[in-house]
Amino acid sequence: MIPRRTFLAGSAATIACANSGVLPASLHAQEPRKKVAFLGTVVFQHSHAQHFLDRHCMGYTWGGRWQAPRFDVASVYIEQEQKQNDLAQQRIEKYKLKRVPSIAEALTLGSSKLAVDGIVVIGEHGDYPTNEKGQRRYPRYEWFKQIVKVFEQTGQSCPVFNDKHLSTVWSECVEMVEDSKRLKFPFLAGSSLPVTWRFPAIDMPVDTPLKESVCVGYGGVDSYDFHALETAQCMSERRKGGEVGIASVTALKADALWAEMDKPSREDTRKLMVAAMTRSHNLPVEGGFPTAPVTYEWGKKVMANSTAYFIEHRDGFRTTMFLCPIQDFNYAGMRSDNGQIISCQMYLPMPTHGSTTADFFNPLARHIETLVLEGKTPYPVERTLLTSGMVIGGVESLAAGGAKYETPSMQVVYRNDNPPAFWRE
Repeated sequence: MIPRRTFLAGSAATIACANSGVLPASLHAQEPRKKVAFLGTVVFQHSHAQHFLDRHCMGYTWGGRWQAPRFDVASVYIEQEQKQNDLAQQRIEKYKLKRVPSIAEALTLGSSKLAVDGIVVIGEHGDYPTNEKGQRRYPRYEWFKQIVKVFEQTGQSCPVFNDKHLSTVWSECVEMVEDSKRLKFPFLAGSSLPVTWRFPAIDMPVDTPLKESVCVGYGGVDSYDFHALETAQCMSERRKGGEVGIASVTALKADALWAEMDKPSREDTRKLMVAAMTRSHNLPVEGGFPTAPVTYEWGKKVMANSTAYFIEHRDGFRTTMFLCPIQDFNYAGMRSDNGQIISCQMYLPMPTHGSTTADFFNPLARHIETLVLEGKTPYPVERTLLTSGMVIGGVESLAAGGAKYETPSMQVVYRNDNPPAFWRE
């Protein structure tokens, strides 16, 4: 029972706040929580769907405390199940979630209207076809078009997040971004690399005069190459004049790679490769220490069977990406005015070699929450559009035996003047 004096005082405060147009915090706290539809391909330990579903239902570490989810998962659509070690139903029962049989129902909750405030699309992992070029055809584009169909039918829309690159087909990537502009809904896409910890914790100042960016990373084509390209692009896009798109991608392996790197025109690339490698926590070693001083010749030896993408931007800027035998993602960029090299590591400790909880997902999960709660994206979706195109260009060049792949349609022009979005908590 509330004492009469307390009730009267509270009523007076509420009336005063109402007259002033400001509600007390206690009433704000009673506002309905935002709801999201969660769309995933498959859920198993360390799958992307598992990482995001757990964070959005149970919470995550943030700023020295446990952060409870800031919205509710109203529906879950999971397309596939593994024969062994599948976690979808276990998670659904644990979090008391509503599992639905279609994307449309996930968005409408069985009504004729859009019934959620945001959509989280995790189209990564699962049994999906791979073509002759090594591209896995995840259903990101197809799911996105189903989302757009619901938006068009209901005349309503809400923020959408898409995990990793947009599609394996450039025209589909472009269409996804154009749909978001046409229907005017916030669209966030990409991976954890641009928003995870950085060592040192630096961001590229806006309008820095850059001439080239290099990332030294690891992993496979049409997969971790996207992570590595995001590592470079989140820094490159802040250069003087902003991003203007790319003209070509040349992807080379082994001997052909080093024949290109040995050219006099690649002197800056060689310096940047070494600078990026020295940021690595996982250099190849023998007896607990590198086999020799970290130089270009040493890197050339230990990276002998690597793959590289040599990307020419439309303004003469260069991006070079190496996939090699290390276990982290490292960036180096060179200023065009004084030759200064700016470098750091984007810290992504995989569950198999360090973190068992993959905490690097935390900042991206938080950005997804902010996307839904405030309708704000931490960076332009054009970044993901262009890096998706870079991956497509690399795959096409490799399929053509290392021939230059011209990209006249990838004229993606944008600026990122937003505050730093990486994890510093």
